[in-house]
Amino acid sequence: MSTTFAPPAEQLLYTPEEAAKALRIGRSTVYEEIRLGRLQTVRIGRRRLVPPEYIAQYVELLKREAKANA
Repeated sequence: MSTTFAPPAEQLLYTPEEAAKALRIGRSTVYEEIRLGRLQTVRIGRRRLVPPEYIAQYVELLKREAKANA
């Protein structure tokens, strides 16, 4: 009998602290980018959470800004 292990499911929502770690930036920077509307979030109750696609959109925004300033 063989046992197969499924890979862990992709994380669907990140806390701002987890998003900061994924982006390798500070927690306060994440909150500032959220406040400015540059990093989008979803709300569940009083919590703000960041879906992976919003992190990817934020990275694309940073790339466009870097290209525009080059």
